[in-house]
Amino acid sequence: MSNVEEFPLTGRVLTEYEALITSAPTALDAIPGAVYVCDHEGWLVRYNAEAAELWGRQPSLSSPRERFCGSQRLFLPDGALLEHQDCPMAKAVKKGVSTRNAEVIIERPDGSRISALVNIRPLRDHRGEIQGAINCFQDISQQKRIEEEVSRKSKDLEDFFENSAIGLHIVSAAGIILRANKAELELLGYPADEYVGRHIAEFHADPPVIGDILDRLSCGEKLDRYPARLRARDGSIKHVLITSNSRFDDGKFVNTRCFTTDVTSLYESEDARRESEERLSATYQAATIGIAESDANGRLLRVNDAFCTMLGRSREQLLTMTFLDYTHEDDRGEEARSYARQVNGEIDTYAIRKRAVKPDGTVVYLDVYSSTVRDHAGRFRYGVRVLLDVTEAKRMDDRLRESEQHMRDLLEALPAAVYTTDAEGRITFFNKAAVEMAGRTPQIGDKWCVTWRLYRPDGTYLPHDQCPMAVALKEDRPVRGEQAVAERPDGTRVPFIPYPTPLHDVAGNLVGAVNMLVDISDREKAAEYEERLAAIVRFSDDAIVSKDTQGIIQTWNRGAERLFGYSAEEVIGKPINILIPPDRQDEEPGILERIRRDEHIDHYETVRIRKDGTLIDVSLTVSPLKDARGRVVGASKIARDITERRRSEEHRKLLVNELNHRVKNTLATVQSLAAQTFRGVNASQDFARFQSRLVALARAHDVLTRESWQGADLQEVLLATINPICVEPQQRVEASGPPIRLRPKMALALSMAFHELCTNAAKYGALTNDRGLIKVSWHVSDIESVSHLHLQWEEIGGPSVKVPARTGFGTRLLERALARELGGKVDLVFAPSGVRFHIEAPLA
Repeated sequence: MSNVEEFPLTGRVLTEYEALITSAPTALDAIPGAVYVCDHEGWLVRYNAEAAELWGRQPSLSSPRERFCGSQRLFLPDGALLEHQDCPMAKAVKKGVSTRNAEVIIERPDGSRISALVNIRPLRDHRGEIQGAINCFQDISQQKRIEEEVSRKSKDLEDFFENSAIGLHIVSAAGIILRANKAELELLGYPADEYVGRHIAEFHADPPVIGDILDRLSCGEKLDRYPARLRARDGSIKHVLITSNSRFDDGKFVNTRCFTTDVTSLYESEDARRESEERLSATYQAATIGIAESDANGRLLRVNDAFCTMLGRSREQLLTMTFLDYTHEDDRGEEARSYARQVNGEIDTYAIRKRAVKPDGTVVYLDVYSSTVRDHAGRFRYGVRVLLDVTEAKRMDDRLRESEQHMRDLLEALPAAVYTTDAEGRITFFNKAAVEMAGRTPQIGDKWCVTWRLYRPDGTYLPHDQCPMAVALKEDRPVRGEQAVAERPDGTRVPFIPYPTPLHDVAGNLVGAVNMLVDISDREKAAEYEERLAAIVRFSDDAIVSKDTQGIIQTWNRGAERLFGYSAEEVIGKPINILIPPDRQDEEPGILERIRRDEHIDHYETVRIRKDGTLIDVSLTVSPLKDARGRVVGASKIARDITERRRSEEHRKLLVNELNHRVKNTLATVQSLAAQTFRGVNASQDFARFQSRLVALARAHDVLTRESWQGADLQEVLLATINPICVEPQQRVEASGPPIRLRPKMALALSMAFHELCTNAAKYGALTNDRGLIKVSWHVSDIESVSHLHLQWEEIGGPSVKVPARTGFGTRLLERALARELGGKVDLVFAPSGVRFHIEAPLA
């Protein structure tokens, strides 16, 4: 049954609902807007063409009929589904509730949606009963988009102001702070309620500066990076750059908008750099080592006081000379060639020992360490020369060699047969008396004894591997009280007493033995030989001491008296510990234990204490002493004073460490300056790449520092560079090749190359997945009598590789700078299977 009733046209006035229903079907189309009407049960009874257009459909007014709305689906503005029986039209029909300017979302059959503003009013009869309702709605989608865009821009503007990385504040024409963002408040450490509302001049450390700023802005002048100082809440001063302009309304100054850039750290870095330069300059002048700078021709550009003192010339005299002018003529050629190679870029540094001649003709020995300073293009600027006066050390070394030669000459001149062996019993030295006694000339390398054949005193044959010297070496003990008979090739025999004594290094290891064969054909002659050997011990410049297995001193020569200050009467019978400093008392038990095991200690460097309490650096050689049955009954100890040599070594190490410290400070300063230069969102990636390269260079410096800048192991440089970048390098990187010692320049260059290759692999290559692998292999070949390094880097198992569209810094570094730096050949291939890199460069 139709809900559309026929109403009499006479006798009464039609209600609104009746008028709408009885009007012509096209009457609603005359209304400028979308309109539809529902009856008192909510059934759709009329709608116009504009309503159908907004719905995207034409609902049926007959079976099947639709209730409350002709749309496909309805949604609330928050996106929640709005069922038709719960929509505003349903409320109007059921409860008589009117709706004014409510927003709903209409979904069309094609899935598109529009925002609509609905106005719904219930239609009542003359008795007030609800007959139906009318809905007039319009498409506000465009308006909503405009509102959303305005809202988004407002939020973006608000977010830009509040969350900007740079400080922002607004100041009124009277100088009162109206608003400040988080960065501004964090910069100065104020909460908003202590900053906003106060006069801006309260926070400026320099009143004339803020006065000038406000005057300029009030006149409409713009400020660009105006330097100022602000006082923070904690009392510290912040250096800032202010960029600001003014807002005028009808020609009246309203307020200013200021950007505050914090450059405090830049100022601090600059102060640190200046302080570092001043400290370096002070160190330069105050250094006790000679320091100079020279141009490409070797002419001296700058010298310190110590340099002048070493060469006996004034600064004015030296600045008119080249370093070859004062070099001894026999040493000029070698240094001239080394410096030429340095200037030409073949080497960055070199070290040389040479002689220099003072104006009075005095010759001094100098250790010269020359390094290079180059400009950004790699061109030579000047050389830095560090000089150490090693004249005294050279004299000591000469005296030491003379002493050793003297001892050798003394042994050679002895009328007693003396020979030495290594730890295996192979003969290393024999004197003329040994040749005469043996009746033959032994061969270096023969074992155990210089004699042809040996017999025991009873006439039985004595094999060489059972002779006293063999026993001394095998049991690591001196052999005393034995006799033997040597047979010469001509058949004559010579009875003798052997005195084999093991020799040990500083660590107590057996390194050989010395044996004296005393011909006892004439006992008086044998006694004379014994006395001469005792004289050697007695008058030796070295301290020679013997002790028992409990460490009690048994003998004490004159050399020991001079070295330690004790007379023989004061120390014989006392423990050897009186010569050992308190912090080294644990050394002696270990030495005694090794002596009891018949071990030899040779050149053991340590510290001992004199009678007056002063410390002295010594080199010890300790040998076991054995009785006639081969039992260890004590030890002989030779102590040599090495104090001056140790001081020279420590001084050199101190200077090298100081220079390395300066290099690290310079790198840290560069990193700090770079951090300020690259500051900003758009530069973060550039800075990260720059910093990672700087860190790679620092790691290579660390490897060279541990080696005192004498060089670095290739594999150590490789691992030190890639370990911080590559996860699980043991599984992802295969390195193979012989141990290779790199010169410092090559170590630094290859470190940068490894960094670039590994970084690229981690971003785009084999290290971007779980299967990728990097293989690094190297070998050495001789090309025209020069050793060349061949190194191959190959990535396997990574994603397919494409040739880069542009050549970046890393590629230029690998293909151009590396080849030029090392004087070699570089091949970089972006193969689809993985990046391959090969370099061939001379090692020298």
